Amino acid sequence: MRQDEFLAEVRDRGEYADQEEALEVSVAVLGVLSRRIRPGEAKDLAAQLPGTLGEALETDGERGAERFGVHEFCRRVADQTGARPRTAQWDAGAVLSTVASTVSHGEVNQVLGQLPTGYAALFGKADLSD
Repeated sequence: MRQDEFLAEVRDRGEYADQEEALEVSVAVLGVLSRRIRPGEAKDLAAQLPGTLGEALETDGERGAERFGVHEFCRRVADQTGARPRTAQWDAGAVLSTVASTVSHGEVNQVLGQLPTGYAALFGKADLSD
């Protein structure tokens, strides 16, 4: 999938005005995700994302993964985008469900394996959220 196709899918899922808004939200969500997963996993995920979207995933091998839940994840996205936390949850779902439909199933499983079950719904994997 090309970057413009990825952003078109995010735009449709998130009901954004244009590709620019979809890119802004995507970069914010991926940046926060990169802080929550191990750098090696962020690097693996970045390699499967189209265009420059992988650059949003910080892959600094000197840091470890931070530990925070879905509510904190959404709060951090909200801080980045200037949105309310509930809107940030919508934003995260639009981006991460697009990620899940873009990268390999194995990669999605690797990322979800590093996250508490509450994150699965953001990736469009609600059946794994229980």
